[in-house]
Amino acid sequence: MTEAVGFRLEVMGLEERLVTRAIGLEQIIAQKVLTLSKEQQQQVLDFIEFLQLKSLTVEFKHHDGTPMSALEAAGDLVGCVDSGPGDLSTNKEYLKRPLTE
Repeated sequence: MTEAVGFRLEVMGLEERLVTRAIGLEQIIAQKVLTLSKEQQQQVLDFIEFLQLKSLTVEFKHHDGTPMSALEAAGDLVGCVDSGPGDLSTNKEYLKRPLTE
């Protein structure tokens, strides 16, 4: 790449960043989404929801604000299934069998 081409690309990148700041990223995204097909717009929405879920963290706390363990958080669910063995570790031989590929 020649020096002039490199400089031109650098200036274009700067211009693009300035335009982005002036217009606002949200508006640019909205304008670009409108140019997509309905299927592509759905993919964009799915990706946004994926990003939101990815950054979502749930932390359970006691009333006094101290962290709660997973067992404590799910405590009301322990023993809620009526059928099946009372203790899932009753089949010790099954647990000892070698893993198959």
